[in-house]
Amino acid sequence: MDVRKFVEILGADFYSGVPDSLLKPLCNYLMNTYGIDKNHHIIAANEGNCVGVAAGYHMATGKVPVVYMQNSGEGNIVNPVASLLNDKVYAIPMIFVVGWRGEPGVHDEPQHIFQGEITVKLLDDLDIKNVIVDKDTTEDELKKTMDDFKNTLSNGKSVAFVIRKGAFSYDEKVKYSNNYTMLREDIIKHIIKVSGTDPIVSTTGKASRELFEAREANNEGHGYDFLTVGSMGHTSSIAMGVALNSPDKKLWCIDGDGSAIMHMGSLAVLAKHNPNMVYILINNEAHETVGGLPTVASNVDWKKLAEAVGFGRVASVDNFEDLDKELNDAKKANQLSFIEVKCALGARDDLGRPTTTAVENKEAFMLQFKR
Repeated sequence: MDVRKFVEILGADFYSGVPDSLLKPLCNYLMNTYGIDKNHHIIAANEGNCVGVAAGYHMATGKVPVVYMQNSGEGNIVNPVASLLNDKVYAIPMIFVVGWRGEPGVHDEPQHIFQGEITVKLLDDLDIKNVIVDKDTTEDELKKTMDDFKNTLSNGKSVAFVIRKGAFSYDEKVKYSNNYTMLREDIIKHIIKVSGTDPIVSTTGKASRELFEAREANNEGHGYDFLTVGSMGHTSSIAMGVALNSPDKKLWCIDGDGSAIMHMGSLAVLAKHNPNMVYILINNEAHETVGGLPTVASNVDWKKLAEAVGFGRVASVDNFEDLDKELNDAKKANQLSFIEVKCALGARDDLGRPTTTAVENKEAFMLQFKR
């Protein structure tokens, strides 16, 4: 189905979401139509943030908003859906559009398998009436569903469209870019050259894939690295837990701006406990792994933020000479360091995925901490 017809049938004029690869046609349509616009389209920090913003929109306008997300974001909406939206509380209606990664019977990455199995059940448990949309869903079927949903929405309840892979199409392209020059894959190569045999925790998405391939190219094995293939936003917390319990090792954390923004409060907790760790924020100002839509990172002064929450060593770099200097200085320092690395958008078309399982990755990583 052409996503423009889907939007027309929904009849809403406010969307808030976190980008998803299965919903790329919808995301690109919203960017082409509205861009980032406070009255029509807001890309939020996380899915719970989306729900809060959309709830406020409803109370100010009386209209029904749309929240879009990958199904991995269902966990982030449980609290506001149950304690804010539900008709036993404030009865705030909302339309959810959920990309169904890991749908049973459809091959997907390991982090999506269990989430895919429980996607519809979670919506049912949250009392969100839902329907599945696939490439064979007709406009008439969708209109009939939306007419039915309107009765549910009028009673202060929420509804959801669960979107299967390939259900939407959109023929207009959107080009995303920034003004930085360093590629993330090259940045990661510089990091591992300095980190040596120190443990690394890397964020979800292409960063972990590029780290895996860099190790392959160097014939170094993968025991030094924990690849956070899911659990977006929690990379710094995982790294902190490792670092605090292995103070004899220098721990390196490779994070992305979308991940850091998703649960930004974790940085304040990290700074408070000051482990022997280097936190590296690779900032391309985009959700690149799921299509390149912008984050709000371009509005953030990361140096000031890091200093404000308590990091002792803080730097921001946009070239390899400065990057190498900061990496080497951070390795020598016996304290928590924060390095923002300004990064261009882009990755190799033939970028692979880890060939080890998630459990194999965890077990190999844990071996270096055995006493």
